[in-house]
Amino acid sequence: MDWLLTRETVITLAILAAVLSVASSVLQVKQVISVARAKQLNVAGYALMGVSMLLFIIIGYRSPV
Repeated sequence: MDWLLTRETVITLAILAAVLSVASSVLQVKQVISVARAKQLNVAGYALMGVSMLLFIIIGYRSPV
């Protein structure tokens, strides 16, 4: 479970969140996906970003002073 609280995991989640959010916008503009599907992808991206931020905070509290 320690792998979840690593810097690499937090960075990977943040990058995946950004990719999902950008992909949802690009695919919607190109009319590859519907507005509803783009919104779902965007919400998923924001959820991953939230998890990444939460893990970042937890890691900060666990570090020795």
